[in-house]
Amino acid sequence: MTLAVLVATLLAQAPVAAPVSTPPVLPPHLNARVPTGWTSLSERERAEVIAGDAGLTLPERLLRVSERFLGTPYVHSPLGEGQGVDPDPSFRLDAVDCLTFVEQTLAMSLARADTEVAGLLERLRYANAPTYEERNHLMEAQWLPNNQRKGFLLDVTRTLGGEDTVRVRKTLTAQSWKSPSSLSLGLPRERQVEGTFELDMIPLERVMAHARQVPSGSILVVLREDMPYKATRITHLGFVVQKGKRTWLRHARRGADGAGRVVDEDLESFLARNAKYDKWRVTGVSLFEVLAPAPARGAWVHSE
Repeated sequence: MTLAVLVATLLAQAPVAAPVSTPPVLPPHLNARVPTGWTSLSERERAEVIAGDAGLTLPERLLRVSERFLGTPYVHSPLGEGQGVDPDPSFRLDAVDCLTFVEQTLAMSLARADTEVAGLLERLRYANAPTYEERNHLMEAQWLPNNQRKGFLLDVTRTLGGEDTVRVRKTLTAQSWKSPSSLSLGLPRERQVEGTFELDMIPLERVMAHARQVPSGSILVVLREDMPYKATRITHLGFVVQKGKRTWLRHARRGADGAGRVVDEDLESFLARNAKYDKWRVTGVSLFEVLAPAPARGAWVHSE
């Protein structure tokens, strides 16, 4: 499983048939190998791909890794700890939701060898120990700040949005933990985070004015209006991909009748669709650059 709160909000979105995905335009030196999907590869072949791409820039690796996920089925909350509260597998390539798609893409892109993927994914998904209680369940309060602190992410919203950028906040109180979506996380009282967490945001109506300046591989997160009884206002995320003369969002999207999958969706169309949600209004987006942090002591260190 992953963010129960985030998933609950996605379930409320009106599903629309996903557009046909097309691969991004890559530099000539990357066109020799055409991605065929992760599940079509053996473990040895996957290891060879990850090692073979280690010399590319991080944005190039993010594009290549995420492209291999195109068409992967969307499955509600597919990852867990393999035991305990959430016995779902801790890693899988045959199904993703919006968060686990991003997390696994990051881990596989940052890895210099296949043996490093598990350790990187653990660092991304958990504050410390890989337990359900230590998982980064809440985006504003846990996933984003923890991964910025660890050196995985850099908030570039204001850099890209300029004067259009506004500062927004999410305040978590005891009331926030009384809603069904919050209670569904099943966290004990001492693990129910409280406090005020701030983010820079580009308002929804101004996003396209800056879209072409967003580098491919940047993470885009979707924010909605603040509701005190909800434990988050972030309901979706994916990767920005620049191809041709348009900007796309590569994301794991729910579809009608369980037919969701990872797609490249025209960003302007995605934003227009989100602007129509009236039960919980979408207010804007935040943008993050992916970074390669220093290795954790004793973890995912690869010897050449």
